[in-house]
Amino acid sequence: MTRGFYIGRFQPFHNGHLSMVEQIAEDVDELVLGIGSADDSHTVRNPFTAGERIMMITKSLVDYDLVTYAVPIEDLERNSVWVSHVQSMSPDFDVAYSNNPLVIQLFREADIDIRQSPMFNREVLEGSEVRERMITGGDWESLVPEPVVDTVDEIGGIERIQMISDSDSNGD
Repeated sequence: MTRGFYIGRFQPFHNGHLSMVEQIAEDVDELVLGIGSADDSHTVRNPFTAGERIMMITKSLVDYDLVTYAVPIEDLERNSVWVSHVQSMSPDFDVAYSNNPLVIQLFREADIDIRQSPMFNREVLEGSEVRERMITGGDWESLVPEPVVDTVDEIGGIERIQMISDSDSNGD
């Protein structure tokens, strides 16, 4: 049995993440999804809590024939010990997946098998693009799985991100 590890902030979990999970599922029997920046929420960059992101992911993957574990991973400002931090928070895994250059380097230095996957429609399927569309009232729903739309609606996510993106400045 092979267990993979895929880390992301998933702010929110979008169709690019889903595509990556589908590709990883061809290689592994189980998948740990590390919820990065789990300690951060209610900001424009990280509007959703770790629990809300776990809901998005769990509901989006419920119909897939893949055992998944969503594990919150708090930020750690010491890169040299980050991999051991991840390992302490996660079930054991055989291979890690990432396209982030720093993450790739850190796993390599820890002698952990690291693989990259092609990104799907990256110019649109990027968390910052989804969040910007949420703020401006654009079409974000087509960029995420339906269960993410339902979760964002349930938690009042659009109102939240629009409120926290407002400035208290008078323009001066």
